[in-house]
Amino acid sequence: MLDWLKVNLQYITPKHLLSRLVGMLAEAEMGSVTTFFIKLFIKQYNVDMTEALHEDPTHYRSFNAFFTRPLKPGARHIDGNQDVLIHAVDGTVSQFGDIKSDSIFQAKGHDFSLTTLLGGKPDIAAPFKNGKFATIYLAPRDYHRIHMPVDGTLTDMIYVPGELFSVNPLTAQNIPGLFARNERVVALFDTPVGKMAMVLVGATIVASIETVWAGTVTPPAGKNVQHWTYENEAAVTLEKGAELGRFKLGSTIVVCFEKDMIDFDDLAPGMVTRLGEPMASKVAATEGKEDAQQENDSASEGADS
Repeated sequence: MLDWLKVNLQYITPKHLLSRLVGMLAEAEMGSVTTFFIKLFIKQYNVDMTEALHEDPTHYRSFNAFFTRPLKPGARHIDGNQDVLIHAVDGTVSQFGDIKSDSIFQAKGHDFSLTTLLGGKPDIAAPFKNGKFATIYLAPRDYHRIHMPVDGTLTDMIYVPGELFSVNPLTAQNIPGLFARNERVVALFDTPVGKMAMVLVGATIVASIETVWAGTVTPPAGKNVQHWTYENEAAVTLEKGAELGRFKLGSTIVVCFEKDMIDFDDLAPGMVTRLGEPMASKVAATEGKEDAQQENDSASEGADS
């Protein structure tokens, strides 16, 4: 009954108004009051401040400055293997796997549309049909900057207006089409593994979504899909592990890849992710490993005989 209330009350809650009010408070610099709430948050969610560049809560003049805190140099190791794609965030795997034509799995009994997720643009969605996806949930205690899984050149950014439902696991299991209903920012890249879509999904009390090339994308919230293209002198190239954007208060990312370009490495729903650790491998590299393993197996059989 309690779970039912938590889910269904979201339909009538003024989510945008609540989120903007919280956003204003999170940006406010209120001295000891700000520090009090930061310390309370650290205790409530067991935040590991030893990883933060600035461990002392009094360093942060606003709650958002704390929430988007940078990590110490070396706090995350970025896997340097060029055949490996890394996790873009600290978080928890919600779902991952194959995009079945235009359908992405959300939770038991729920799928959502790839095309709708990417702003209702069939030409943008087409390269990702029958490709791969991974949905990663960022809990309140997590580091909230998003980084590049692989080298990439930005081609498009799309702002998609929408709801601001919570994106926690309970809500994902109960609200149909959640990630394609919420407000979101889609960043499209050309990469060594084809096109990649990084979708930054808004949620209740997510006060802002930012990218390193455009700054704050939302708020203000719009009522229409907005589409920017980046070419020539406007092109933005980011290396694997470079910061892409950030959430001011927690949310979810959905990352999509083209068909037959990558294979995920030992992912499982509920698995904790850490920025920089291996997430996937290029298909050619995976096939090379399989061929080498088959050759080793054949050699072993020959030796045994």
